Amino acid sequence: MRSAYDADTIRAAERPLLESLPDGTLMQRAACALARRCAQLVAPVYGSRVVVLVGSGGNGGDAMYAGANLARRGARVDAVLLTDKPHESALKALREAGGRAHRASGDEAALLAHADLVIDGMVGIGGTGALREPMALVARAVGDCDAIVVAVDVPSGVDASTGTVAGTAVRADVTVTFGALKVGLVVDPGASYAGLVECVEIGLDLPMATTTVVDAADVAALLPEPSTESDKYRRGVLGIVAGSDVYPGAALLSVGGALGTGPGMVRFVGTYGPAHVVRLRWPEAVVTQIDTGDVEAMRAAGRVQAWVVGPGLGTGPEARSLVEAALASDVPVLLDADAITIVAAAPHLLGKAGHPTLLTPHAGELARLTGADREWIEAHRLEAAREAARSLGVTVLLKGSTTVVAEPDGSVRVNTVSTSYLATAGSGDVLSGVCGALLAGGLNALDSGSVGAFLHGFAGLIASGDVAGPITAMDVVA
Repeated sequence: MRSAYDADTIRAAERPLLESLPDGTLMQRAACALARRCAQLVAPVYGSRVVVLVGSGGNGGDAMYAGANLARRGARVDAVLLTDKPHESALKALREAGGRAHRASGDEAALLAHADLVIDGMVGIGGTGALREPMALVARAVGDCDAIVVAVDVPSGVDASTGTVAGTAVRADVTVTFGALKVGLVVDPGASYAGLVECVEIGLDLPMATTTVVDAADVAALLPEPSTESDKYRRGVLGIVAGSDVYPGAALLSVGGALGTGPGMVRFVGTYGPAHVVRLRWPEAVVTQIDTGDVEAMRAAGRVQAWVVGPGLGTGPEARSLVEAALASDVPVLLDADAITIVAAAPHLLGKAGHPTLLTPHAGELARLTGADREWIEAHRLEAAREAARSLGVTVLLKGSTTVVAEPDGSVRVNTVSTSYLATAGSGDVLSGVCGALLAGGLNALDSGSVGAFLHGFAGLIASGDVAGPITAMDVVA
């Protein structure tokens, strides 16, 4: 898994290296890598127009040294100084290489309009809060120009530690980041401003990360695989309590998602309407039809290794009794959709869970669970998921453009594999089935959530590629 760090951790790791190396060595390493990537993007370099946006400190220095490198190769380089204290050695190198430096005038839009490449070195990883003027004005002008935009370490206006974007921010095509991946480059909304992220090794000695990004190799290593001695019970039996006469499709989709993930068996428990459609569409599922809220019939449905409860279930007292029964069982439980609404109204129910519990809310459902504002959650996804997991004592999978899976101990996994086409009715029901099947197969809640989110996102990418446009939840199942 790829590790992602906050700004304080990166700075602490840089300190001993800065003390042990000759002055400027780290900056030269970073600037050379940055210039090399910029040259690839703007090739041929000779005759190209490059605008360097310069803030104070090392970030602006990296950008100007890279600009000097490009100027020596024949580019016309204009540096816009947005600080009274630019890095002196870098500025000198830029001018000696033939680059030109200008104080910000408020008319940068005209300069940017003719640029082939923009290097954003305004604010580094220490920047927090909204960009101030004139940087905000320049960032807006960058958004209106047609040049390729390369951010140095992190796009200006993006909080490197959290991904929060408080106001205007630079939207980069490529972000060249140094030493290690930053959390704000993989968690939205910041991730959506970063473009393609390339990490340059500069020799940092970093601790174990609390935030990691799941990749295909990690998923392949974690997926349960049947052995020659496997039977359906050893591969995992998932129980699903979902759907209603109003929302029978939720049952269909959650069962489909589970079956496609490869458990030994899926037992579906529901009332006549959802039970009927599941029987017709999924003959592989073992269906138990119950009366509304019949807890004893649910318990008598047969052996399971995990429960998924909630999609399309309703929020009345009968549905609550089924949620409570699942939480009181001796197997892991995934709560989604209506089950989350139920425990939001009665959070003490989570205290009855004797085994791992995974909640899969979207931002609105998490707002109901925690009392936080939905817009705040969308803007602070990492913080919101981490705090909810800690306060509720469960694993929280916060759905969205970047899915965040948080544990009560503060560890987080991020899934960046997705498509906006997954924002469609029923997609979350499919995800609950996928993650539930992994729970039944023996993965813990963190692994089930992060692996399930990756598989679900990847299936969405495949489905949208096959149809070259909008997809339905059943396309994801397929």
